[in-house]
Amino acid sequence: MTKTKILDANQISQKLNRMAYEVYEKNYSAKELLLVGIDGNGFKVTQRLGEILKKISPLKIKVCKITLDKENPWSAQPVIDFTEKDYSNKTVILIDDVLNSGKTLMYAVKLFLDKPVKRLSTLVLVDRNHTRYPVKADFVGLSLSTTLQEHIDADFSKKGNETVYLM
Repeated sequence: MTKTKILDANQISQKLNRMAYEVYEKNYSAKELLLVGIDGNGFKVTQRLGEILKKISPLKIKVCKITLDKENPWSAQPVIDFTEKDYSNKTVILIDDVLNSGKTLMYAVKLFLDKPVKRLSTLVLVDRNHTRYPVKADFVGLSLSTTLQEHIDADFSKKGNETVYLM
């Protein structure tokens, strides 16, 4: 299988910086932002974004994680790993690395529908533009039209050497 590098560590850093400024501009009046990453690479993107937002804004930033089965998100109750279980009337940014079909984001969004949130936005590093579910990313690092046979692989295993591949 041929791997084509579409983002290197420097480009990923630039995309995250730009998106952090966009998030801050859109939510400058909020007192607190709850950044919720989908376990795995989504949470790694969330941690990096949180670090940047803490440097560029006076907002209180909380980084949290959702764990769910990405292949069968309906099969088990997702686990929300929040230090604070109450997210009522808060501004929530739901974050993942790649938006493929939209299934993972859709089931993660569902978790926030039982309490009134102030604002709910979604952020992805790469959007493939092949959603089957009615979910979109409000903040996108790279929008890439691919074929259905192609796959995006984000590798965040080595800090400082993160890479995104098209396979």
